[in-house]
Amino acid sequence: MVATQEAVGVTPLTAVAAPRRRRRRRISGWHFVLAPIALVFVIPFVQMIMAALSPASELVQFPPPFVPSTVTFENFAKLFATTNILQWLMNSVIVSGVAILAHIVLCSLAGYGFARLKFHGRNMGFLLIVSTIMLPTQLLMIPTYILFSKLGLINTLGAAIVPWLATAFGIFLMRQFFLSIPVELEEAGMLDGCTRWGIFFRIVLPLAKPALATLSIFTLLGSWNDLIWPLIAINDPSSFTMQLGIANFQGARQTEWGLLMSGNVIAVLPLVVFFLFAQKQFIQTMTFSGLKG
Repeated sequence: MVATQEAVGVTPLTAVAAPRRRRRRRISGWHFVLAPIALVFVIPFVQMIMAALSPASELVQFPPPFVPSTVTFENFAKLFATTNILQWLMNSVIVSGVAILAHIVLCSLAGYGFARLKFHGRNMGFLLIVSTIMLPTQLLMIPTYILFSKLGLINTLGAAIVPWLATAFGIFLMRQFFLSIPVELEEAGMLDGCTRWGIFFRIVLPLAKPALATLSIFTLLGSWNDLIWPLIAINDPSSFTMQLGIANFQGARQTEWGLLMSGNVIAVLPLVVFFLFAQKQFIQTMTFSGLKG
């Protein structure tokens, strides 16, 4: 067999590597469907980057050129020189970081409780929590503002943090994933003398890394891009988040398009980097947690 492969100029190593290359290059019919859809989503992102690198005079033309005549970083330089974008960026990092950590702790505990613990009113309590997803955000703004005003959180960064400590969607996602974990693993832990807390931290939580990564992605997207509530609750420029600061570049009479585009580029980059690192766990969670009831 080896002699035959050497006679045709193929070594055993290349014989093994060749099928692997063919598997990597195999194109599915779905690629022809998904590629145009991906292109539709990529074009606005590329246009935003091109606009951020364009001279200010070209941004006011109609229609604005897709490719700038000269690449310039004047918009980024003006953004860092005339605004507190670093402070806004740090505030957004604080809000999103606290939100992700709180979701990982609180939503995983609540989701595990609804998935495994048996107590009176468990199903009704879970139904009430999930039903809050259907409530319009605008309906809760006035009572939330009154509550936060009495707590002294208005015009502080805490006003943007507290609503993102836990969400009904996070509890629902973690419960669905915990239901997909075999109960036999936890029973084996109990036979070994492990407590309920030990089972959760040593067995269940390590298996939930894909779900936690997905929860982190959704929490980051929601808390990072939140604009409506901070726009109402925060008026102090030192407490502005990234989205709230960028919104000030848009006015009723004049819009700073160069600052707006360059600010959006800086605001989007952390989200893209985070998703690139967590996309594998995101896909795994969508596969395993699914729609199991």
